[in-house]
Amino acid sequence: MIPRRAALAALLAAPAIANAQAGYPNRSIRVIVPFAAGGGTDVSARIWAQRMSEVVGQPVVIDNRGGGGGNIGAEAFTRTPPDGYTILLTSNGPLTVNRYLYRDMNHDPLRDLMPIGLVFRIEQLLVVHPTLPANSVAEFIAMAKARPGQLNYGSAGAGSSLHLAAELFKLRAGVNVTHVPYRGGGPAMADLISGNIQAMFDSMPSSLPQVRAGTVRPLAMCGAKRHALLPQLPTMEEAGLPNCVAGTWIAIFAPIGAPPSIANRFGELSRQALAEPTLKEALARAGADAESSTPEELTTIMVRETALWGEVVREAGITAS
Repeated sequence: MIPRRAALAALLAAPAIANAQAGYPNRSIRVIVPFAAGGGTDVSARIWAQRMSEVVGQPVVIDNRGGGGGNIGAEAFTRTPPDGYTILLTSNGPLTVNRYLYRDMNHDPLRDLMPIGLVFRIEQLLVVHPTLPANSVAEFIAMAKARPGQLNYGSAGAGSSLHLAAELFKLRAGVNVTHVPYRGGGPAMADLISGNIQAMFDSMPSSLPQVRAGTVRPLAMCGAKRHALLPQLPTMEEAGLPNCVAGTWIAIFAPIGAPPSIANRFGELSRQALAEPTLKEALARAGADAESSTPEELTTIMVRETALWGEVVREAGITAS
């Protein structure tokens, strides 16, 4: 069911939308990113937006609306005119996890957003301090089971994607490893390098320089397949732990009430841009992997991961902080 406020907005905007459909787009497009400027998602979003401006033939402008774990920007987006000239670009955290973390969340991503498609993905991996006598996932699990609660891992904070990846690992492996939350992934990595914590799940852009420098040891990728930048590193499934896939994916949405023809057109243009080697290479340099999808494929992913992370949040007793 379309929310009352969205239905009213669509009714009021109908004449303007009808005129806008002819020759879309004929003016600049605003892309709301519900995170602060300068972060990994924002940097990659700007690379994508720059190329989209060229493909679309109109400026595609990033509008950062950070705060509330991504909720503030998303809720502002649900109040925008559904004319196709405001797009939301956000990650799987606000889309599939926040409903379990924030009691005051005033929108439902599965109900209040119109999926357009995936844009890119940022993979995660498990890394440990190089002095830890564990050279594989199996050895790390064996050590954790032999020393329940004594090993610890860092994260970017309670409810962060890095925290959730680790808690998924704990559930699948059946181990007790102590969580040490930090105010961001950078401080957690610094403490891992110094040996104050033994392990962490981290994003590829952050961990790759440390892996190459030998200051941390990688054990496995958390994606569904090996990564081109670390082809020798097995996936969790290859390392003996199935159903342990975690990472950050980013997608774009139109407001509910937007004409499907406009949303589909923007999706087609985005998929066209993401298929270009130059954009793929630019995103890869920023640590992201171009990945597109249809609206239907994105909806399936959202439904599946909403159920998955609900299980993880409940089992781990995670709350936002």
